[in-house]
Order: sequence, then C-alpha cells, then structure tokens
Amino acid sequence: MTDDLPVRTLDGASFTDFEGFAAAFSRLLDGHTWTGNLDAFNDILRGGFGTPENGWILRWTHSAASRAALGPEKFDVIVEILRDHGPGGPESASGIHLELS
Repeated sequence: MTDDLPVRTLDGASFTDFEGFAAAFSRLLDGHTWTGNLDAFNDILRGGFGTPENGWILRWTHSAASRAALGPEKFDVIVEILRDHGPGGPESASGIHLELS
C-alpha cells in the first residue's frame, strides 16, 4: 500500500537540461548531491543516499516538459531505471513508486 509512503515531488518544468535534472533530483535527497552519473543514480535509488527508507513515491509533475528538455532517449532511460526500482522491477526492494503526470 502506498498511502503511508513519503512523497517527493520532482517538477519537470523546473529544469531545461540534464544538469538541471540532476540538480532538481539532488534537492529531493536528504544531505546528498547527485552529479548526473546514471550508474550512481541507480545506486542512490537503492537507498542510503538521502532517499526515504522502506519505500517512497516519486511524483514527477510536468513529465512531458522533462521529456522535451532531456530528449526522449535520456528521459526513457531515467524512467526505466526508476521503474526497475518499483513494483515488479528487478530492484523492487527499493520500493520506489513512480507517478508521471
């Protein structure tokens, strides 16, 4: 059940490139900074680097604007990594529930 999970919101209209995405995502982390390496992004999502323990919801608003800013290929890779860490994914123990809007 996701009703009791913490929600972190990423505003896709708040950045216009990948570096901006990395900065915006870093603001969601408690005391950690992510510099944009996708292997490190995967590690961060596993936990222990400023993400909530025991699962959380990533509510990505204005995701269409993000897709345009990042380019479809980069956006799709990021979404795939996030979904790998959610229900049914190979890293599902991370407990990340992605909501795109």
